[in-house]
Amino acid sequence: MKALLRLLLIFTFAVAQIYAQQGTPPSSAADNTRTTPEKDSQDTPQPPNTSLENKIDAMESDEPPDRTFKWNRYEGPYFTGRWGAGLLIEYAAYAQDDASKQQFVLHPQEKLRDFRFILGGKLFPHLERRITWSAGIMYDAPNHQWLIRQTGVMIAVPELWGHFFIGRTKEGFSMNKVMTGYDGWTMERATISDASIPILADGIKWLGYSPKHKFLWNAGYFNDVFSHNQTFSTYGSQEVLRLVFLPILSDEKDKVLHVGVNLRFGQPEDNKIRFRSRPEAFPAPYFVDTGSFPSSSTRMLGYEAYYRQNRWLFGSEYWWINVSSRAQQDPVFHGGDIVATYLFNDARRVYNTIGGYFRAVSPARSVFSGGPGAWEAVLRFSYVDLDSKTVQGGKFSRITPMVNWHMSDNVRLEMAYGYGHLDRFDLNGNTQFFQTRLQLQF
Repeated sequence: MKALLRLLLIFTFAVAQIYAQQGTPPSSAADNTRTTPEKDSQDTPQPPNTSLENKIDAMESDEPPDRTFKWNRYEGPYFTGRWGAGLLIEYAAYAQDDASKQQFVLHPQEKLRDFRFILGGKLFPHLERRITWSAGIMYDAPNHQWLIRQTGVMIAVPELWGHFFIGRTKEGFSMNKVMTGYDGWTMERATISDASIPILADGIKWLGYSPKHKFLWNAGYFNDVFSHNQTFSTYGSQEVLRLVFLPILSDEKDKVLHVGVNLRFGQPEDNKIRFRSRPEAFPAPYFVDTGSFPSSSTRMLGYEAYYRQNRWLFGSEYWWINVSSRAQQDPVFHGGDIVATYLFNDARRVYNTIGGYFRAVSPARSVFSGGPGAWEAVLRFSYVDLDSKTVQGGKFSRITPMVNWHMSDNVRLEMAYGYGHLDRFDLNGNTQFFQTRLQLQF
């Protein structure tokens, strides 16, 4: 594994040198091609100087940064294509009090977090109706296997105010879960997110948006016909609905207020369910874990609220999980987070109005073109409670101040400190986390 990590690091910096030699042109969110959509009859018209993105394709939030490269593209009469890749390598160390040491024994460790290849483009590009496709594969490091990622076809249906996706994708519950991990402001999503929402699902999803009413929605049905017994497949079937209202959506003032509600009904695979999560540190073990227990269904309800003004971003998500389980007296679990971020230098996070999520930070001048990149300060508090009735999965809270250095649209360095409190095994342990991560995508 260490040899693989060294090779990946060499690959990372080799690509960085390519950027330096090519001289990536200075850019900003105003001229970033990722926020300047190609002309298409199915896309909402959008000016070049914008903090809003009014288009979406089958790659959704997994779409890689789009710069000046030509060698990773294909333009043909029947389909177009562009391939990309992503890499996350991280290191974590810990400081524990006596109670924490009795709960878990932690050791410093470097680890490959994610390695993926992604492809996407248009089908029959000359058709008036926009049809896009995506395909992806990733290396699942904990289980040492390759998994199919976002893969499917998206069809624009303006008659129904949106797009339909068929294939493997994010369910649509929770903005932070919908966003790809490469675009998020923290290293890991909140503990309740990883404990309760599968990373992917197979099915059909309707993404709708009404610009006149400033209202968007995700509605989907998913099942495990093709994903049965895969690591992410914990449900036999699930229905998800996400409704979002945008009372403030101003490109001129660079303001977005996003308020949403999420609902979900699921039937666990083989009538058994398990909720567990790491402490927002990938090399660490699962701090909270209910173990597997019988369940016929789960019902989830939660909110999401985000406000972005210029360089500031504030947000919060929280949800409750009602589990139908006679054996465990129908437990109810809950958790969420609250976050604040500030961007230094000339940079911003573009908001996608159709998918209802934020994109990655785009610095005005990358370090590979002689600029400072973009620095981002983040403060996040998260909480999860998996103790209810006869189930004792633990309670965990963590506060995380961190700094992100967005060296370019494609290279990012993250540095985080975390202070976590775990109430489990009749002990209350405190753990300090020291984490770094190197991210590359193109």
